[in-house]
Amino acid sequence: MSDLGAATLPKAPGSRSQPGGRVLYSGSLGQPRPCAAVPRGSGERLRCCCQSLSDHAVGTDPPAERTAQRQNRGMRTRLGCLSHKSDSYNDFTAILPDKPNRALKRLSTEEATRWADSFDVLLSHKYGLAAFRAFLKTEFSEENLEFWLACEDFKKTRSAAKLASKAQRIFEEFIDVQAPREVNIDFQTRELTRRNVQEPSLSCFDQAQGKVHSLMEKDSYPRFLRSKIYTDLLSQTQRRLS
Repeated sequence: MSDLGAATLPKAPGSRSQPGGRVLYSGSLGQPRPCAAVPRGSGERLRCCCQSLSDHAVGTDPPAERTAQRQNRGMRTRLGCLSHKSDSYNDFTAILPDKPNRALKRLSTEEATRWADSFDVLLSHKYGLAAFRAFLKTEFSEENLEFWLACEDFKKTRSAAKLASKAQRIFEEFIDVQAPREVNIDFQTRELTRRNVQEPSLSCFDQAQGKVHSLMEKDSYPRFLRSKIYTDLLSQTQRRLS
């Protein structure tokens, strides 16, 4: 059998030779990594540090490429959710405060019908709030409700020490430009809220909260009343009584 040390491979750009040895590596993606040069005539078995394509890729991507990959994964996930989006009664029962069957036993047709009386009636009912949140998720606009709820919770703050940190957290999450869950408000309202947060009070989000409430009431709420989530829920409560 011929000595592995005598094998000759083309010299790759930037490779180095050693006296009496051969250059035995290629740096191309998915091909063997550099191997030690072996003296001619040596009977020592060639030891080569080969690396698969997947191993080569791990930990070597530049930051920009890793960021692009994360964004692509996020987009595929979002598109996957969109393609399987369901506007139905089952979506509502999946996020109820109680177990679905137990919740339906407690929810009367009269209560569910009253949700159509006004937007505030809907928000004041725990199952109405859960159903509306489920609907907003199907439209990818749940950040409006989450901001409104965060403001409601903020106004209950009694500790002056916590007020500033909570205000900053809400601003950074929902109000600031390119916030993770940025709500749709006008520039003037955003800048007013920014100034308010510098000297926070329990009312510093009132204008922004009012704008978002109005947006949901005029836009999302009417669509919710026509949605399958709501109409299927009404049918379920009526069927239970029959």
